[in-house]
Amino acid sequence: MVFRFFLRFSSVGLHKRRFPIGAGIIYGSGAHFSVWAPSRRRVTLVIENSNKPNKEIELASEDSGYFTVSLPGTFEGTLYRFRLDNDKELYPDPASRFQPSGPDGPSQIIDPLQYRWSGFEWKGITLHGQVLYEMYIGTFTRDGTWESACLQLKELADLGVTAVELTPLADFPGRFGWGV
Repeated sequence: MVFRFFLRFSSVGLHKRRFPIGAGIIYGSGAHFSVWAPSRRRVTLVIENSNKPNKEIELASEDSGYFTVSLPGTFEGTLYRFRLDNDKELYPDPASRFQPSGPDGPSQIIDPLQYRWSGFEWKGITLHGQVLYEMYIGTFTRDGTWESACLQLKELADLGVTAVELTPLADFPGRFGWGV
């Protein structure tokens, strides 16, 4: 498996990061957080814990509107949000990999190296001869769920559909939409 890492210098040291923003695990150390908020003067990381009061850490302001902090002892599964300037409202990470409580809830640190990829032998399909169907999971069936869509796949095949393209998937507020 090949990973590209960005080397990013900051006021808190050298970090190997896969992406320039978001929460990234620094293996053996903790996590590094980076957010781009060029119109803000102050960004605070709020670590959420149901058993204790929230922990708030101010991020260091860097060039070009970035704010960063390294937080030892912070690992996969940690829930967090950002406070911008002195807003009362807390905001999820715009580069979050997981929003367990939906798009407005806290973000969660995910360790991408823990996922075990499979299916390396599958080479995909050729475009020639395919009948594509672009599917919006949220509106494809009355229930708008993966399960209800799966129950309709035979009907698509009976129509002659040979490949289903899922629209980009993302959390959004509300019950129905173009995504899930």
